Amino acid sequence: MTTATAPAKTGGFSLKRFLADNGALVGLVLLSVLLFIATPAFLTPQNILNIGIQASSVAILAFGSTFAIVAAGIDLSVGSVAALGAMVSAWMFANANLPGWLALIAGLATGLIVGAVNGVANAYGKLPSFIATLAMLSVARGLTLVISDGTPIKTPPIVSFLGGSIGPVPVPILVLILAALVASFILNRTVIGRSMYAVGGNAEAAELSGINVRRIRVIVFALSGLFAAVAGLLLAGRLDSAQPQAAVGYELDAIAAVVIGGASLMGGFGKISGTFIGALVLVVIRNGLNLLNVSSFWQQVVIGVVIALAVGFDVIRRKTRSS
Repeated sequence: MTTATAPAKTGGFSLKRFLADNGALVGLVLLSVLLFIATPAFLTPQNILNIGIQASSVAILAFGSTFAIVAAGIDLSVGSVAALGAMVSAWMFANANLPGWLALIAGLATGLIVGAVNGVANAYGKLPSFIATLAMLSVARGLTLVISDGTPIKTPPIVSFLGGSIGPVPVPILVLILAALVASFILNRTVIGRSMYAVGGNAEAAELSGINVRRIRVIVFALSGLFAAVAGLLLAGRLDSAQPQAAVGYELDAIAAVVIGGASLMGGFGKISGTFIGALVLVVIRNGLNLLNVSSFWQQVVIGVVIALAVGFDVIRRKTRSS
């Protein structure tokens, strides 16, 4: 009797379920319409490009955070790792006389290694990911300040190129598209990605099915660190220098983007496309408030409220999916 009624229950259109699955996209559309009404400058081509550039670093950070959250973890260190990766790259070029492309690789490798350390601490050291990455947040930021002595360092030309344009198209937007495709491929088309969902859904069941849960957790945080380094290099390229205080607070934006995009903080569910939309929502809010000349202090209040609403919506969304 139960099996006979199940198709009827799920076959029809449910507005509640539609909003649960596409709430971020609906919110982005409504937000864009409201901002266009409030300030027509919002939908100008130049401002749309500005939004894309501003979203690039936040979204790429959030892609890495998506891996962690899907696997039922959390990475609070991505902002500091982004700054450290960019600083190592700039220092290697300016002080170790490495060629620009090798300095770029050094920055990416820094993010990968630091992320792997987070993963080892979580998987083998049995530290909760919250604690492991909170500690790394402080360690990575401290190392950034030590390496730079608290002063900016000029980036290699290849990193500065990342902040430029190819014709009318800003390079950060191109990198963002490439990062989205790579992250989506990893999550949806690889054994590692499927294992992330399994670990996030039920780690014990994943272990019993033959998945090396500890190895997956190390890979998850290594990828998060790598994507953080990419985001940090983009930021440095836009500023033409590695800044010791770059990406401060970006970890909260990254987590908020993932949750707004439909991922569950309990793990086992999330999409890169949703994370991308979540990042756009945050950037559009900030951009619109700037166009409306709203104080940066009030902007922090608004973003905080949005984060709280996103977490609350995640609770409602999980109840909807389970009903």
